Amino acid sequence: MSGHSKWHTIKHKKGALDAKRGKVFTKLIKEIAVAARTGGTGDLESNARLRKAVTDAKAANMPNDTIDRAVKRGTGELEGVNYEEITYEGYGIGGVAVLIETMTDNRNRTVAELRHLFSKNGGNLGEAGSVAWMFDKKGYIVVGKNAKPEEELFEIAIEAGADDVQDDGDSFEILTAPDSFETVNTAIKTAGIEPEAAEVSMIPQNYIKLEGTDAQKMLKLYEAIEDHDDVQNVYANFDIDESEME
Repeated sequence: MSGHSKWHTIKHKKGALDAKRGKVFTKLIKEIAVAARTGGTGDLESNARLRKAVTDAKAANMPNDTIDRAVKRGTGELEGVNYEEITYEGYGIGGVAVLIETMTDNRNRTVAELRHLFSKNGGNLGEAGSVAWMFDKKGYIVVGKNAKPEEELFEIAIEAGADDVQDDGDSFEILTAPDSFETVNTAIKTAGIEPEAAEVSMIPQNYIKLEGTDAQKMLKLYEAIEDHDDVQNVYANFDIDESEME
């Protein structure tokens, strides 16, 4: 896949920019609050989702008191907005599948605004179940090529319970079952490797290659959706050449 930018490669490059802009804080605060609420506890040891959310927040240099307040809003110790988690599905340019995870305090507003973003940018919002079947929920860890030799990395990952290690040109992608993600990620870090990205994600089963105007339009739609305040994650199955990205 060298020379290509699959959706998640673009996502991580964009994520680094969002972190600089401070946009990432809002999404992390929501995730911490919802993780604390749905997990029924603010205790990191017994709440894996909250533990991951707090780790991500610290990696983004979020102050500890901001993290603590978000946890307390989730557990009800502090008053806060009650967010609902809703997944939306749609189609982008050239039949690209788009899966959107949101956290909202007003589902009518969110669906209306997402429908508008799709229609304005050449896509359309679909019915529940229309594209979700094209994605698999997996642990996804990205490691730089210079971190370890491929055979050694493969051995570390597979022994820890990973499903697969793939060469993606500039990096290695390690895929795991969601339940194995934390164990594999810990094993990678214990081996002295700092992942470039590590998350449980919705990975497309296949990709749609886009070029020229279609590629530009799809990126514009993707960015418009991802920039929406209620959107936590956007997953899509497009693949665009690096030269097109420039």
